[in-house]
Amino acid sequence: MREYMRDIARAVAFLSRIPVPASFFEGYDGKLARVSRAFPFAGLLIVLPAALVFGTLLAVNADPLMAAMLALTVQTITTGALHEDGLSDTADGLGGGKDRERALEIMKDSRIGTYGAAALILSFGLRAAALADLARHLAPSDAAIAILATAALSRGAMVWHWYALPSAKPDGIAASAGKPEGDAMQLALIAALGLTVLLVAPALGVPALVACLLTTSIATFFATGYVRQKLSGHTGDTIGATQQICEIASLCTLAMCV
Repeated sequence: MREYMRDIARAVAFLSRIPVPASFFEGYDGKLARVSRAFPFAGLLIVLPAALVFGTLLAVNADPLMAAMLALTVQTITTGALHEDGLSDTADGLGGGKDRERALEIMKDSRIGTYGAAALILSFGLRAAALADLARHLAPSDAAIAILATAALSRGAMVWHWYALPSAKPDGIAASAGKPEGDAMQLALIAALGLTVLLVAPALGVPALVACLLTTSIATFFATGYVRQKLSGHTGDTIGATQQICEIASLCTLAMCV
């Protein structure tokens, strides 16, 4: 249990801008093969400030859309836009690359293109619209729970994507960080599933839970399959893009179920 708690702290440091005490990294080699098992719990902790902001604003009768946008602002600051960056780079690469080599070259370029900009606009717009809709139909605390649940679920999905594909670039960041082991991937999925059940079922009901899990699974499967077809493997950008796609899918599904 102590090692798992240390892995949660390391995962928080990797996935966000939240400062983590150096004591958690004593003797740590920087690899994420085992640490990835803690991604769902880390995701929940990372978005906790955004969920608190969202719930508090709704409790004082703030406009739902404004509350949603402010919550996403806090979440983006907390994560350092890590996953949004992956989404935009992946969209530019897959949208503008005529072949695998050109797509990887585009994804390495830090400049954002039309596909990347469009992907970011749609990501923030769809998530904000979904959160605002949840806020109009649920109590503030229940609406905020959706942020926590989808954060855990989407980070479990990104571990599966990482595990299911080989590295597209042997010299890339994802390859150097190490691929999740089978046991780590399974623990990540179990944690993501358990947290989602505990959070969503009491607040939104079992039908919403089932629909959310089904939609997120389908989104993860098709996103991974498309990346496999286009790039023959994952990159750090596609891992981040998977998180974003699954977060969008799960939030939109929950909004349609309330």
